[in-house]
Amino acid sequence: MNRNKLGRGTSNAIKRHLRLQYDRRYTEASVLQEIPASIRTKIAQKIYEPYIKEVSLFRGCSLGFIKQIAIRVHEEFFLPGEVIIEQGHVSDQLYIVCHGELEEFGRGENDREEEFLKRLQTHSSFGEVSFLSNTPQPYSIRVRELCRVLRLDKQSFIEILDIYFSDGRIILNNLLEGKDANLRNELLESDVTLSIEKSESELAMRLNCAAFNGDYYRLKRLIGAGADPNKADYDRRSPLHIAASKGYEDISLLLIEQGVDVNISDKFGNTPLLEAIKGGHDEVASLLVQAGASLGIDDAGGFLFTTIAKRDLNLLKRVLANGINPNAKNFDYRTPLHIAASEGLHSIASLLVEAGASVFPKDRWGNTPLDEARIGGNKDLIKLLVAARASQIADDMQRMKCTVFPFHPWDPEEKRRDGVVLWVPQTIEELVKAAMEELKSSGGYILSENGGKILDVNMISHDQKLFLVDE
Repeated sequence: MNRNKLGRGTSNAIKRHLRLQYDRRYTEASVLQEIPASIRTKIAQKIYEPYIKEVSLFRGCSLGFIKQIAIRVHEEFFLPGEVIIEQGHVSDQLYIVCHGELEEFGRGENDREEEFLKRLQTHSSFGEVSFLSNTPQPYSIRVRELCRVLRLDKQSFIEILDIYFSDGRIILNNLLEGKDANLRNELLESDVTLSIEKSESELAMRLNCAAFNGDYYRLKRLIGAGADPNKADYDRRSPLHIAASKGYEDISLLLIEQGVDVNISDKFGNTPLLEAIKGGHDEVASLLVQAGASLGIDDAGGFLFTTIAKRDLNLLKRVLANGINPNAKNFDYRTPLHIAASEGLHSIASLLVEAGASVFPKDRWGNTPLDEARIGGNKDLIKLLVAARASQIADDMQRMKCTVFPFHPWDPEEKRRDGVVLWVPQTIEELVKAAMEELKSSGGYILSENGGKILDVNMISHDQKLFLVDE
């Protein structure tokens, strides 16, 4: 550090004089060291917290973290012209400006030309990039006016992060704002970042252990200490996955009240609701459904086929009751009803039909579930599917369908595209949504052939041509 080439004794005398002249708090800081530790801690928090709170680096941090910083910082004064941090040096100190003015400046390759970058005033911080990433300081910091600053050493910072690790992630995100790609990578690979990630992983394990053991109060204490209840472990399993699989209603409710993602999926594709259903925990499943949870099974057909192969009637009942698609197909276009019919599983086939499974789909070889039942020769099953076919034919005859096209009825021929045939649902909103999904369109409302906007499905006639258009 450059002391402006003053003799040590002369420099210190000038500093004392200027400190007393420009800032009476120098006296406060000196007296503070002679006060008992417990009282000194409270006074330090009272004096330093207002400055630390306003530093952009600590924006969004918890009050507990701010208090710990206030306890650990050291107050220092610097004279005009002094260089506090030199370009190219690695800093293990973080500085916060309380009073005065400083400037950032850099030097070119020839080390002669000096480039002014910006001024630093009260509530600014400096040295943070080098401090957090162990990289050389990109610019020098020089005092313009007598400055009073707070200094925090890296060891103290790491010790605070061990307790308030969630604040470490907030600080890192604040620091990354506006930084270029190279600097972002350096920060993300720093030992501080690795320490934060290690703490987050360890805490995720502790949260999951508390959930696994049904320890409601420990889990609540961990969350109260700043643990993120959405944080998942290496298998992407969250505390809610664990609690739902164990049937812990109180812990599940606590996590839901904390605003956790009720539809989070682990690396095996399981959601908390599916875990509750698998375990037969209907109370927890009900809580999750009320909170907006869905099964969210990527391969619904594969899941149903496995469940049928295991003859797990209870699990099948639960997943069907919670909205899984009974007509999901596999790569051979076979539905769960195909499987049940081919295996002669009357009770499972009956359950599927009650849930809305269709008897009409054909597999890769052109066989329907009824064909499969006839090949197997199970008379009761054949009777069930014949009755289901008659009922479904009658239902289809009563239902209206329409054809929706993804263009305006008055568009020229070159803008027209193929449409899609849809059943007319209960509401116009449902029809718009279904048409948008099938046509991969961003359309907003339905028009008739003469260009009139249709506001109610009761205005639609059977086999009518409709047009989905943008807002």
